[in-house]
Amino acid sequence: MQNFSSMPGHLIRRAHQASSAIFAQTMAREGLDLTPFQFAALSAIKAEPGIDQATVSAHAAVDRATIGGVIDRLVDKGYVARDVSKRDRRARVLHLTDSGSAILERVQGLVSEMQGEICTGLSLEESAQLIALLRRISDNHPKAGES
Repeated sequence: MQNFSSMPGHLIRRAHQASSAIFAQTMAREGLDLTPFQFAALSAIKAEPGIDQATVSAHAAVDRATIGGVIDRLVDKGYVARDVSKRDRRARVLHLTDSGSAILERVQGLVSEMQGEICTGLSLEESAQLIALLRRISDNHPKAGES
């Protein structure tokens, strides 16, 4: 029987815990109220202004039910505006507000710094290899975040 501490799933979960803790600690230290999912949603909306919620869900690899709450909180915080689509009056499109753009700009630098902290103890080559391997795992399971 294989020891669970050498199983990829267990190690990925532990790495995710470390990454999430680093994110939460950094946001708290900076006095910011933002989660990794909210950061992902803001990033997706910035990359594609006028995006719909379902597409944000796909880009952020978060199920549609979860992204709904994430977007609601971002709207409540004043970071995202939800407007009626000009192409389909039944659909809603998302845009960053000025404060959403400002908070995303501020957090992007922090998130970049966090990547180094997450990879503490790895060389640049090892960090690049880790990213490539994690990307391959993610690409091999494209529907893993959907529900």
